Amino acid sequence: MEELLRTTDITLIPLAKTLLDGQGIDSFELDVNMSVLEGSLGILPRRLMVRTGDLEAARRVLREFGLSFEAGA
Repeated sequence: MEELLRTTDITLIPLAKTLLDGQGIDSFELDVNMSVLEGSLGILPRRLMVRTGDLEAARRVLREFGLSFEAGA
């Protein structure tokens, strides 16, 4: 698994997941339950992961739909 997206924007990951699903690219969200630790302030980023083989295709899909994102290092 590779990190595709890291964000504190709670609307970006569901949008990205929907776009990826539409292209047949599986994704998995990490850090969903971190809000328990932070008190729902939205300061801890969530991560969207994809299979290593799907990383470039997933990046292309997000770019095609005009999503700006911080790719994992």
